[in-house]
Amino acid sequence: MLKIGPLSFQSRLLLGTGKYLNFELQKKALEVSEAEILTFAVRRMNIFEASQPNLLEQLDTNKYTLLPNTAGAKTAVEAIRIAKLAKASGLCDMIKVEVIGCDRTLLPDPIETLKATEELIKEGFIVLPYTSDDVILARRLQEVGCHAVMPGASPIGSGQGIINPLNLSFIIEQAQVPVIVDAGIGTPSDAALAMEMGADGVLLNTAVSGATDPVKMAKAMKLAIEAGRLGFEAGRIEKRKYATASSPQEGMSIG
Repeated sequence: MLKIGPLSFQSRLLLGTGKYLNFELQKKALEVSEAEILTFAVRRMNIFEASQPNLLEQLDTNKYTLLPNTAGAKTAVEAIRIAKLAKASGLCDMIKVEVIGCDRTLLPDPIETLKATEELIKEGFIVLPYTSDDVILARRLQEVGCHAVMPGASPIGSGQGIINPLNLSFIIEQAQVPVIVDAGIGTPSDAALAMEMGADGVLLNTAVSGATDPVKMAKAMKLAIEAGRLGFEAGRIEKRKYATASSPQEGMSIG
């Protein structure tokens, strides 16, 4: 079970809600994924305008926990303002803090992310900051009280998978809160690897919405995350330099 602050979830797959060709395709992908947490950019929809067609109007939101994010913010002040707008709409007290520091790479600004996280925690939010794979920043975010850390596997939407497994392993090793791998996952094997390493969950968007068949990919990601988690819990065998026989040789006699 995935626990984030006071909330508990059966699924360890979190899904973004953008970039699908149409709503019906998105709805089917969400259903087969069995995801319980959906994230969306507050800035990309007018959450106070009832006439605007968007995902929240068409989905049965009672089935999901909504995770608004502060995508589009470039400073802590902007991120905090967006978070308060989302909370005022009554959607959820949980917020994904995203403060982008570079328009080309879309990498997060570590200083502004830390500032926004600290302030929103004081305001009573359940805070999940999106970060790079910076081991020290992940620790600092936990020290100020975040409820989960969300390191990127690689740049947003790049599909490169986990490009720095060593840093990710350090973040997981020192974590006192859930680690949810966010950004850059491209294939089910990427998601499975993250879970085998000990991550608590994976957040996806482009890997599913941009697939040739988003519905099949959503199911594949669900199964990969489940398999990766089981593999982590089971405990892999030790890597050895040389072969070892599968059948015991000791005590055997011939003739």
